[in-house]
Amino acid sequence: MASPAVDYARGNQQRFLNELKNLLRIPSISTLEEHKSDVQKAAEFVASELRRIGMEHVEVIPTKGHPLIYADWLNAPGKPTALCYAHYDVQPPDPLDEWVSPPFEPTERNNNIYARGAVDDKGQLWMEIKAIEALMKGHGGKLPLNVKFIIEGEEEVGGESIAEYVRKQKAKL
Repeated sequence: MASPAVDYARGNQQRFLNELKNLLRIPSISTLEEHKSDVQKAAEFVASELRRIGMEHVEVIPTKGHPLIYADWLNAPGKPTALCYAHYDVQPPDPLDEWVSPPFEPTERNNNIYARGAVDDKGQLWMEIKAIEALMKGHGGKLPLNVKFIIEGEEEVGGESIAEYVRKQKAKL
């Protein structure tokens, strides 16, 4: 018999996959000015999901560049706190002629998802969010530890905004 969290994840696997594909469809290319609104859209998509799964405090934080997302759930007094880091921005998909399928239309082949960002880093980000969701839903809305997320939209361009945020918000993190 699996744990309630594993049962929840298995029962929602297709939904999790569909949600990831929706995120992968957003061309959040942080290096190209013409995709600035797409990067913002990806930030809002991720923040909305963090709210939906039960994170208590969710902020989309404007920066000089692309937004940061901070979220937390701090209802496990005396327990450790896990800080989850990820990024939602991606590199340009050039050269396009080397893609077997369109880079922003997720395609499944041989039990793998192919899309820009599927591995670096939207897939990882989504796995972190879905793991926390499964733990919360599988255990009556509670977690065995405190959780914080810091998610950036500038990893592909050097991460200046997150570096500044971490310097200024050490106590919060």
